[in-house]
Amino acid sequence: MTTSTEMSQLAIVTGASSGIGKATAQRLAADGFHVLAGVRKQSDADKIAEVNIEPVILDVTDQTHIDNLVERVASDPHKRPLRTLVNNAGVAVNAPIEVLTLDDWRFQFDVSVFGQIALTRALLPALLANKGRIVNITSVGGRVAMANFGAYSAAKFAMEAVSDSLRREVEEFGVTVVKVTPGAVSTNLTDSGLAAAARIADTMTPEQHERYDELGKAFTAQAEGFARDGVTPEHAAGVISRAVTARKPKTRYTIGRDGAMFTFMPRIASDRFLDTVLRSQNKSLAKTKS
Repeated sequence: MTTSTEMSQLAIVTGASSGIGKATAQRLAADGFHVLAGVRKQSDADKIAEVNIEPVILDVTDQTHIDNLVERVASDPHKRPLRTLVNNAGVAVNAPIEVLTLDDWRFQFDVSVFGQIALTRALLPALLANKGRIVNITSVGGRVAMANFGAYSAAKFAMEAVSDSLRREVEEFGVTVVKVTPGAVSTNLTDSGLAAAARIADTMTPEQHERYDELGKAFTAQAEGFARDGVTPEHAAGVISRAVTARKPKTRYTIGRDGAMFTFMPRIASDRFLDTVLRSQNKSLAKTKS
């Protein structure tokens, strides 16, 4: 139910062009927030603009964009306080570590770690002043690092640490930090991840193809399975809405059965057991693409 308090507050959602981010912007707008929806292109802004959703051009790696957003919040014509920052923007660079270039690693971290940190730091004074909430969208890849997910998982593991440290630094000042951990969600991040993997595969040597082509088939099958069987972005947005609006939120919410399973599994399973399970899973997935 929308409250008058929520209607008088701002929420920022990054990566709102599509998928989880777009669905979250729409859900929070329906909850009554005025949502500043971060998108990278004007064409995406035109598509998402609607009642209570104000698109803002935001590349989290561009300091000018960040400064503009901070100014937009500070100069809100209705003097609405910033209630929530949902850090959702991210990319997926998936390939074996041997074949990833340092530029690939930098791109993954620039968007998925350093950009998130830069935006959070810039908005933290407003969030502190308003006793707001930061919701970081993590991943099961930040709990279990699977083969072919080295750069992506490293970035998500980093955001797990950033989230925990920040929560312990600012909670006593009234700012709540919450992690939301999705499993398989049907979004276009799957398509962009497959495209990035194909681009990198084109640079591999014959010896690397011999080593990793089966792994590439497994990754493709898994990604296609996410697109086919994953929960909808709207389902994910419902969980994020709870993380935003709960009076006493948990420190983590999971999305989907696999989100819950992979969050819990590292606590009870040994590394060797996980190695065996994941290796067997990859072999089975690869067969489906042979």
